[in-house]
Amino acid sequence: MLIGIVGKPSCGKSTFFKAATLSEVEIANYPFTTIKPNHAIGFVKVKDPAIEFGKKSNPRMGYVLDGWRFVPVDLIDVAGLVPGAHKGEGMGSQFLNDLNQADALIHVIDISGSINERGEPCQPGGYDPLNDVRFLEKELDYWYKDLLSKSWVKFSRQVQQEKREIHIAIAKQLSGVGVSEEMSQNLVIKLGLNEIPALSWTDDQLLSLAKEFRIRTKPMLIAANKIDVPGAKENLERLKKEFPDYIVIPCSSESELALKEAAKHGMMKYVPGENSFELTGDLNEKQKAALEFIKSHVLDDLGTTGVQDVLNTAVFELLKYKPIYPGGVAKLEDSEGNVIPDCFLMPEKATALDFAFKLHTDFGKNFIKAINVKTKLPVGKDHILNAGDIIEIAARK
Repeated sequence: MLIGIVGKPSCGKSTFFKAATLSEVEIANYPFTTIKPNHAIGFVKVKDPAIEFGKKSNPRMGYVLDGWRFVPVDLIDVAGLVPGAHKGEGMGSQFLNDLNQADALIHVIDISGSINERGEPCQPGGYDPLNDVRFLEKELDYWYKDLLSKSWVKFSRQVQQEKREIHIAIAKQLSGVGVSEEMSQNLVIKLGLNEIPALSWTDDQLLSLAKEFRIRTKPMLIAANKIDVPGAKENLERLKKEFPDYIVIPCSSESELALKEAAKHGMMKYVPGENSFELTGDLNEKQKAALEFIKSHVLDDLGTTGVQDVLNTAVFELLKYKPIYPGGVAKLEDSEGNVIPDCFLMPEKATALDFAFKLHTDFGKNFIKAINVKTKLPVGKDHILNAGDIIEIAARK
């Protein structure tokens, strides 16, 4: 799973990325600070499954903190996109191509309206952040259209001459962005394009098809950043009304980054996604004032900084993945004594057999049954697993 962090320059995208991952990325208030895409690991937050057994997990990857397990997910931060990106403006075509493999997108916008369309600072409220949503939709739609219509006349003529199914040919051409044959067929039929020779498809019809592909292969939520800036909340309400189909989560990336950095340096105890922190070290007056601002203007107001909520929502609501753990009914530890060391994020409809194959091809091929460790009951290969299940796989040797 790969989640892309996108947005225009200077909207707080790289700050969000660093707050989510604590990776070392350059942050500055001018366009194109990020040139090459940054890859790093973020974490989704789930209850530690070992608690039910009176134990604490020892993750092979990720970590456990105060009863919460943080499971790694792969994030990519691409350079800021500007209007005309699909035409190459601001090196946009390169950065759009960096998103090819992304399963979902987090669109970070400056909800305070203090950054104009080209990523240049302006007074808070001096720019309408709703334009950022419209702009990104347009850029992504035209990017998909460009991928689809590349040599379209030659492509469609060849399909017609060889009497191939157009939806199969389109799926092959767009396989790099996750378009399947079934999806292609369904959308061609939905738009009535199956009744029209491909050579006769208009630009508007190609754009409509491209938009449908984009919506399905790059689901997106909006991280309304800088929510603690005056005027941001009013913009947030307008945004939700204007774009009801999007999940919109208010956040303050700077606050999350400050809390994590302070915790990293032993100044406080902080669990990402929580609404409080506990000071554990000596702070100067400036640091105390900054943390008090975060507490009163962000945590007390929103309940969290929003960054952890964005990651969890992207994985568990937008993509509908679920955490599944391998374990044994008789023993939760591995050979080295680690309790429930592994966690796999599985698709919504993943079955016991899917999980067996995820663990090892031989487990899938030689599957006998699965056992739900919590209930100690066997389940069949077609049983759809639930979030948080701990599963033991029995296979022929």
